[in-house]
Amino acid sequence: MFAVLKTGGKQYKVQAGDVLRVEKLDAAAGDKIQFNEILMLGTTVGAPLVAGAAVQAEVIEQIKGPKTISYHKRRRKHSSQRTRGHRQQLTLLRVTDVLESGADKTGVKEATGTAAARLAAHEAPGAAKAAEPAAEKPKRARKAAEAKE
Repeated sequence: MFAVLKTGGKQYKVQAGDVLRVEKLDAAAGDKIQFNEILMLGTTVGAPLVAGAAVQAEVIEQIKGPKTISYHKRRRKHSSQRTRGHRQQLTLLRVTDVLESGADKTGVKEATGTAAARLAAHEAPGAAKAAEPAAEKPKRARKAAEAKE
């Protein structure tokens, strides 16, 4: 049976035994992870997700994608040019099981590569910053205030 799962803003059609390259997930080699955002399972289409369905996978390794080079040149006199390279961080996965219902969560980490999970992880430190008192005035502003007195 196949499933369509969503991770890293992309959708993948998978079945047991498949090897995938997905956007980097927070997991080490050998970890077992579970995807709960299943859009389709066999002939069952979710609205928007299939309830209770899950895909379990094992992390093979963290890899880098092929290097892409971006080159920009502006024409004519006094123009500039720029070359930049980039290698995308990826996670290599082997799908171990496609579960229709009763997804087992014991000993399995939930995949946290989604933007919502990353946003939730970063909200807590931001709240602490808002609670801190405002920094003192710069030295120039303090001197100006003292001169007025």
